[in-house]
Amino acid sequence: MALAKAEPGKTRIGWIGTGVMGRWMCQHAMTKSFKATVSNRSKDKAQPLLEQGAAWAETPKQVAQNADIVFAIVGFPKDVREVFLGPQGALAGSKPGTVLVDMTTSEPALAREIYDAAKARGVYSVDAPVSGGDVGAKNAALSIMIGGDADAVESVRPLFECMGKTIIHQGGAGAGQHTKMVNQILIASNMIALCEGLLYAFKAGLDLETVFKSVSVGAAGSKALEVLGPRIMARNFEPGFYVEHFIKDMGIALDESKRMGLCMPGLALANQLYLALAAQGYGRKGTHALMLALEHIANIKR
Repeated sequence: MALAKAEPGKTRIGWIGTGVMGRWMCQHAMTKSFKATVSNRSKDKAQPLLEQGAAWAETPKQVAQNADIVFAIVGFPKDVREVFLGPQGALAGSKPGTVLVDMTTSEPALAREIYDAAKARGVYSVDAPVSGGDVGAKNAALSIMIGGDADAVESVRPLFECMGKTIIHQGGAGAGQHTKMVNQILIASNMIALCEGLLYAFKAGLDLETVFKSVSVGAAGSKALEVLGPRIMARNFEPGFYVEHFIKDMGIALDESKRMGLCMPGLALANQLYLALAAQGYGRKGTHALMLALEHIANIKR
């Protein structure tokens, strides 16, 4: 029997991970009348959702016991494994027919492992990493890249539509994660160019905001320049997406590339620059803080 589509006021959702992005994603679903049970490592970060009526659960297992569809967006693959497959993980609390949705950027092989473990228990699993950062999450404008069985994906689609504008089923288990790797590879080299271009403008004595008006509208323009360029110019390096998480993503992409026999010199260079940035103490800043590492290399003090 095909899975029913999620319905506001009827389908119960669970949410694990209420950080920079997860808080907004869950909130959008709640705004559309989906009742939620939430859990997070730090309860204070879930407080905005609790104040809007979400129920609290101490563990991912308890979240799943009170939900029909369970979402998670956490930090690293080890966290994904724990919240889905651990003794107190969501799968342990899932009844047959539950749908588990991992929106973390994680390893394609782990997505397939969760899928297989879930299937053995009559549970569905979908990998659905996102792109768009904190702005996309807050504005419900994320791009959602999805892997999993078509009926499970369609059952969750009404909830995806609460969170994103571009919602595309890429294929079977792990396909969403592979697509997100493509996304991160594209971002990595673009971020180097963005920072180097603005650094050049600064060193040349140009007014950065005036330069931005010229270069942001032509072939040099990009979403990264549009969103992150103004933050760099304002010296605001607070995270929309953490440096340490981007390093994790690039590591996954490099490992997958090695497995496939691909040479990825641009990605490898970006990874090294970001490792330097983290070594300088900026791992919890936003990805656009790459500017700080390049300034350090050029001995530019601002």
